[in-house]
Amino acid sequence: MPRSFVAALLTLSGPLAFSAPALAQQAAAPAAGQMTSEQIAAFNQAVTDFTAGQTAQQAGDNGTAAAKYDAALPAIRTAVEVDPGKIENVNFLANALYADAAAQGALGRMDRVIALYGEAAPHWRKLVEAKPADAAIRNIFAGILVQMGNQKLATQDKTGADPLYKEALTLARKSVSENGTDAVSRNILLSALIGTSQTANDPALTNEALSMGKAMLSDGTIDATNKPSVEAMTGAKAG
Repeated sequence: MPRSFVAALLTLSGPLAFSAPALAQQAAAPAAGQMTSEQIAAFNQAVTDFTAGQTAQQAGDNGTAAAKYDAALPAIRTAVEVDPGKIENVNFLANALYADAAAQGALGRMDRVIALYGEAAPHWRKLVEAKPADAAIRNIFAGILVQMGNQKLATQDKTGADPLYKEALTLARKSVSENGTDAVSRNILLSALIGTSQTANDPALTNEALSMGKAMLSDGTIDATNKPSVEAMTGAKAG
C-alpha cells in the first residue's frame, strides 16, 4: 500500500466539550484511597486549568489550551492513582488527555498526540467497560484506537496496528448495530475497516470496506478523513 494512502488515514479529534468534576473537598483525615490536603488543592487547581483550557480550545487558541491541559494533568493523574476505582476521576483524566491530544494535534505536534492517546487508551477502555451502553464513550475510544493503529501502519508496523484496528472494529460494529444511520458511528466503522483491510489479510474485510466506502461516497455520508482513502482504494473520484 503506498505511503500516501497510509498517511491519509491519520485523523485528529476536535475540541471536546466536557464538564469538569466538582471541586474536591478535604476529609477530616485522609485514609486509604483519599487525597491529602495538598493533593486536593492541586486537583482543584487542575479543574480550574482544565476549564480554562476548554474555553481557549473552543475559541481556537490551541496553544493556551495545550498549556492549560498540561498544567492540569499531573494532579488528575494523582487523583486516579490514589483511587483508581473512582470512575468520575478516570473519566476526567481520559477526557483531559483526549482534549490535550486534540490541541497538540492542531499545533502539529504529532508525537505528543500519539503519546497522549497511548496514555489515554487504558482509561477509555475502563470507561467503556463501566458504561457499556454509552455510545459516545465507545466511539471516542474506537477513534483513538484507529488513530493509534494509523500511526503504527504509517511506519509499516502491521503487527502492532492490527489488534488496535480489530478492537476498534468490535466497538464500532456495536455502535452501528445500535444505530445504523448515525454517520459518526458509520465513519468510525469505515475507518476501522480500512485499517484492518491493510493488516488482517482477510479478503472479506477488504470487500466490506470497499462496499461500505462506495455506498457512503454515493450517499454523501462519508467524512473528509475517509473520503480520500476510499477514493484511493476504489479509483473513484467523487465530486
